[in-house]
Amino acid sequence: MKARKLEVSVISDLHLATRACKAKTILKYLKSINPGILVLNGDIIDSWRFSRNYFPKPQLKVVRQIIKMLEKGVHVFYITGNHDEFLRKFNQTEIGKLKIVNQLILELDGKKTWVFHGDLFDHIIHKAKWLAKIGAAAYGLLTVINNGLNFILKPFGVKEFILYKSLKKKSGNDSRPSAFERAIAATAAAQNYQTVICGHTHAPKDKIVMMPGKPVHYINCGDWVEHFTAAEYNDGKWELHYFEDSDEENSTDEPDIPDHKQVYQSLFRELAMANCL
Repeated sequence: MKARKLEVSVISDLHLATRACKAKTILKYLKSINPGILVLNGDIIDSWRFSRNYFPKPQLKVVRQIIKMLEKGVHVFYITGNHDEFLRKFNQTEIGKLKIVNQLILELDGKKTWVFHGDLFDHIIHKAKWLAKIGAAAYGLLTVINNGLNFILKPFGVKEFILYKSLKKKSGNDSRPSAFERAIAATAAAQNYQTVICGHTHAPKDKIVMMPGKPVHYINCGDWVEHFTAAEYNDGKWELHYFEDSDEENSTDEPDIPDHKQVYQSLFRELAMANCL
């Protein structure tokens, strides 16, 4: 499959290091694009539920693919979110073409786009962080149940489904901006940003929010545990892209990523050959 050339791709809420992460789908998307700039818009690594005993090979391959993109000259901006807030102390740190930031201002074709994760406008995160962490733990439990149901039903030909996505669906008019969206759009308008892109809510949106005297293009780039969406810039405009994942496994020429025992054995042999042991 030929990679699509893009000027910018913005993805958020991968939640690596959790069972909710859909690493194979993320990897397919990353391989399907050839961007000049890749923006990782927060909650990429989930430190709230991180366990050193759980980081499976498909998720390591996502990290490896991002490194390969850096090697090919792609500029990667890692914007910190609430689940990877441990990186906020490293704001403005640059390692080659990788830069860690708390927010990003892009000037494209004479127009300014403000990109940030969005948790700063979530009152629960600031006033009752413990409640947000309980919600994250409940989300994790629901993920385990969901994965178990998919495993049981797979031999019967039942297509994989996302239980928590179905539970979150609501009926009603979604065209009116929420308080969260209005607050972000108002801040963007005050700073003369024509477009604002956030994540955090796992709810992909692409709409115009009217502020006094000026419209603001509001995009929530969604997530990669439920919706598989990205904000993409090309040919002078931003669009919300919904990635369609096929059931076919992509062939790959990548070597298999070794587990921790293989890495340890390889390191031991290397040190022995260098007469360090």
